[in-house]
Amino acid sequence: MAAAITGAAALLYASGVAFAVLKYAGVAYLLWMAWSTLRETGTLSVDRSDSPPSAWRTITSAVLVNLLNPKLTIFFFAFLPQFVPADTVNGIPMMLQLSAAFMLVTFVVFAAYGICASAVRDQVISRPRVLTWMRRTFAVSFVGLGAKLAFTRQ
Repeated sequence: MAAAITGAAALLYASGVAFAVLKYAGVAYLLWMAWSTLRETGTLSVDRSDSPPSAWRTITSAVLVNLLNPKLTIFFFAFLPQFVPADTVNGIPMMLQLSAAFMLVTFVVFAAYGICASAVRDQVISRPRVLTWMRRTFAVSFVGLGAKLAFTRQ
């Protein structure tokens, strides 16, 4: 959203090199996530003594996932401006409002996902075979998404 509001999405749309650099950075990140997922072994430990990742690490990971996804940037570049009237002198406040509405809806959906995941958590973490297949499925999905992104044209 920030790229669409600031005009960076227009740069990505107009510059094949900028788009390619961002696209292949996203591919590399997806492949790294697949490799990291496959390297993990054992069951999940949800002991209270384990320290959860810091908020900074979680936020950084989430921002990287979104920034390295050129489709999301181009989606916002194409989607948001069509809801800003052409005669608007400064469309940034309206685009910020639209972005906030999108983020609110996304938050509600992800919160629902979290509630559902919490409901089945014990069934997943207590079964090593389920966890192994989930990791493999995620790793294959990351590779597939990386391949799809690699062959995406501007």
